[in-house]
Amino acid sequence: MEKKKNKISLAIMVRAGFLVAISIVMTRFAYVMLPVAGVGALRISFGEVPLMISGVMFGPMVGALTGIAADLIGFLINPQGPYYPGFTLSSALWGIIPGLFVIYFKSRKNDENIYSFNKMLIIAFVTTIIVSVLLNTLWLSQLFGRGFMVLLPTRLIASIINIPIYAFVISYLMKYLKQFANLD
Repeated sequence: MEKKKNKISLAIMVRAGFLVAISIVMTRFAYVMLPVAGVGALRISFGEVPLMISGVMFGPMVGALTGIAADLIGFLINPQGPYYPGFTLSSALWGIIPGLFVIYFKSRKNDENIYSFNKMLIIAFVTTIIVSVLLNTLWLSQLFGRGFMVLLPTRLIASIINIPIYAFVISYLMKYLKQFANLD
């Protein structure tokens, strides 16, 4: 009995590399900083979308590697503060959580499109709440000595705005990208 080896093909590595590059550009160079009344600033960017797409297309392992690579390479290219390993974990989770949801959706064996807006909305909601609202707020409060509850309201508002945008963009792009998902 031959055991199936979990290898990442060259095609997947190349596509994940493109998603890393897109994430870095969107996170480090195409963002808006909104000042928040005396407690710093809130960065609005869509660099998380390519990481989520990586998890959706190639699974949680490649999603995690894409997130880690985007965070570490992005930091080396354009650091936006001190390095903090919590953000690397968060970046990996942007790919892991969507990948796990897609595995779950595929296991249910129903005929509904697994890349539908509703399913991507669930993925975007859960991932954003866990990573952006909870973990990243915790990392920022630890890193800058601000209270978690002080930072939470503005981050929650930004996330409420971002969640449907993430879901729409991912479900729309997956109409065209699903042919490249899970390449062997």
